Amino acid sequence: MPAQNQAVIDHLASRQSPSAKLFRAPVPSRAEVEAILALALRVPDHGKLEPWRLIVLDRAAMARLADLAEARARALGGEAERIEKGRGQFDRGHLAVVVISAPKAAEKVPLAEQVLSAGALCMNILHAASAHGWGACWLSGWPSHDPVFRAEAFGCTGDETVAGIVHIATPGPSAPDRPRPDVAKLVTWA
Repeated sequence: MPAQNQAVIDHLASRQSPSAKLFRAPVPSRAEVEAILALALRVPDHGKLEPWRLIVLDRAAMARLADLAEARARALGGEAERIEKGRGQFDRGHLAVVVISAPKAAEKVPLAEQVLSAGALCMNILHAASAHGWGACWLSGWPSHDPVFRAEAFGCTGDETVAGIVHIATPGPSAPDRPRPDVAKLVTWA
């Protein structure tokens, strides 16, 4: 039997998605963010295409994006709930990493694998931030899926989409764990 890494098993067994609404300062320094991202970028990447790019948002960028989300929500009809949801994560955010899925033309690497690689990068950022002691929460929200907002906020072009916005900061109080999926109900052995 291979040697187990109990620290990793314990981390995965206790992993939660802390609420970004409860995050507070301080946030990691630039050097700490770079260390987190260096680990996270060890993501599965078929063909070494690097089919993603990253944008680190500081507090000033969050304020700008909150205003942009509100303006876009008003252009879409101005519903109060859409405005709040659009502004919300940016108004409350302290620091975040936006993962842009940026597929490349590659005959041997299917589009789906490139998009999944961006999702895996989001998950790696969560694990790396947690390993460094920070709270991390993967969000998106309607602005991330709006092509006009994506283009203006993050410079997304063509097939680029937002895979996730990973907020990183000092976590708030721990919440009780939620019920977890039942393996027996979801797995088929063939």
